[in-house]
Amino acid sequence: MAVSIALGALFLLFLLGTPVAFALFFSTFLYFIVGADQPMMMLIQRLAGGLESISLLAIPFFIMAGVFMNYSGITDRLLKLAELLTRRMHGGLAQANVLLSTFMGGLSGSNIADAAMNSKLLVPSMTEKGYPKPFSSAVTAASSLVTSTIPPGIALIVYGYVNNVSIGRLFLAGVVPGILMAASLMILTSYLCRRYGYQPPERRKVSRHEWVSVTRAGIIALMLPVVVIGGIRIGVFTPTEAGAIAVLYALIVGVFVYKQMTPKSIALATNESLLASVNVLFIIAVASGFARFLTWEQIPQEIAMLLSSQVVSAIAFLLLANLLLLVLGMFLEGNAILIVLSPLLAPVAAQFGIDPVHFGIIFIINATIGTITPPLGTVMFTTCSITGVSIADFIRAVLPFWMVMVGILLLTTFVPAISLALPNFVF
Repeated sequence: MAVSIALGALFLLFLLGTPVAFALFFSTFLYFIVGADQPMMMLIQRLAGGLESISLLAIPFFIMAGVFMNYSGITDRLLKLAELLTRRMHGGLAQANVLLSTFMGGLSGSNIADAAMNSKLLVPSMTEKGYPKPFSSAVTAASSLVTSTIPPGIALIVYGYVNNVSIGRLFLAGVVPGILMAASLMILTSYLCRRYGYQPPERRKVSRHEWVSVTRAGIIALMLPVVVIGGIRIGVFTPTEAGAIAVLYALIVGVFVYKQMTPKSIALATNESLLASVNVLFIIAVASGFARFLTWEQIPQEIAMLLSSQVVSAIAFLLLANLLLLVLGMFLEGNAILIVLSPLLAPVAAQFGIDPVHFGIIFIINATIGTITPPLGTVMFTTCSITGVSIADFIRAVLPFWMVMVGILLLTTFVPAISLALPNFVF
């Protein structure tokens, strides 16, 4: 009875739009109030215990590195590089939008942060170039999904922590799917821009000096993911220590290379980083308490037994898992799906012999697609609130991009080498 009431309250709060952290906390608190045999002190202990992990330090470190990069002028330089690389393509600015999200995947680590940034930075410029706002918003939202799988995506760190999976292998496993997403979105964008006549290719010749200066400035920023993954691979530092190195790298670039960060901007960036980190870590803390009472009630074990008895093959399980996660993504926030459901489904995947790193990438892509899926997609709402586009117009414009993302999801699901080849080769 207590479990049913707690779960019912959780989904009701989600549907009412309650923030994920508070929905998880209130439902867990209700479980203890209604009929749990455990003392209330156990709830407080689990909330605190959920953050007692060195690996979780990687989250605030990488968030801070991303914020520092934004304040240092890295974003502007990466945009110039993206525009330079896409200037001869149909829909050059729209293509630069996708490419910038791919570049920023290794810096911001958050698809919502990326969508918000590009909505402010690029959509007004795209409107001036003649792109309809719904199309610009759809490109911005869809391209932000690449961020979740490009290391060091926050979702990769959270999944690795929650399910005890190597974060270093997850970082590498997300590279190829992320590049495939970016390439597919750029191909679709090119087709749509050709079809509707958006921004023809630019024929102006670029001087060698401009190529060198723009490329050099962009490469300095793009070295961060290389430093992070390379350092983890050769054993110089752990993923958590890599986060600290990323902060130091961002600070050095911002202060001494680009010389745009002042003591005042460092203070503002630090404050922004703290607020963003607290948001993510509070969700993890309350999710830890929620997951613990599910474990007490044997819910994960029962779900695993039910699925393993009803599903006869790994392919059938993957199809069922994809369908379940895509449907839930229409109603639940991505972090909620990741933290609440991945510990339930990951053990079942292991029973069918599915590599935990492979299943992690599948899970994260699913949760990511949900963020642009109506009726409650967080990236959808973030983008539309900034650009002023109606939800109905956004849905019509984003549908082709959504279909491409589902195609990449299915390809990644049934071709494990896409996610596993690189980590298997390096580690």
